[in-house]
Amino acid sequence: MIKLVMVGMGGFAGSICRYMISDVSQRLFNDPFFPYGTLTVNVVGCLLIGLLGGLSESRHLFTPEIRALVLMGFLGGFTTFSTFGYEIFTFARDGQFVSALTNLLLHLILGFGSVWLGFSMSKVL
Repeated sequence: MIKLVMVGMGGFAGSICRYMISDVSQRLFNDPFFPYGTLTVNVVGCLLIGLLGGLSESRHLFTPEIRALVLMGFLGGFTTFSTFGYEIFTFARDGQFVSALTNLLLHLILGFGSVWLGFSMSKVL
């Protein structure tokens, strides 16, 4: 139960940080035609999950509860793209290239396909 609370608290903080950093980034670049805010949080999230995930694995830096708070909760709320990137990296690092490529392609194809399907459904409802 404690891990569930930790994930929730981390997700709350990560979502707030995503909103603030995305907003500042978008205003900083001042370009309404490209989502710089989203790009910024995704890249920062990937950097952080790589760094913190690596430290957690190599140095056993975090307890399971802190790992849930930071990696699943905070970075999950900040951006799920970071988790996606870390999972693909882990597959590739471990020599599971077919799994890495399958994960990548399924996310892209099913993700974009689901957006298209949901958008199409919204037109007929």
